[in-house]
Amino acid sequence: MSQWSKLQGLPSAILIGVVRSYQLLISPWLGRNCRFTPNCSNYFIQAVRKYGCLPGSLRGVWRICRCHPWSAGGHDAP
Repeated sequence: MSQWSKLQGLPSAILIGVVRSYQLLISPWLGRNCRFTPNCSNYFIQAVRKYGCLPGSLRGVWRICRCHPWSAGGHDAP
């Protein structure tokens, strides 16, 4: 693997690390509130892995915006 290809994956890896940190440090204090499966943080990680950093994070943010008390929820795969 070349240096360039390693650098291309760095933004996605950093973003996934931030979400994992949220899952470990903040999420346990907030409790389970997500109406979707997979939950919003796991969806965010899956979307970044599947679509890349920018398109995946946009999909993740859109999903978080749809997760509210008046949402029907359900299964929503990236």
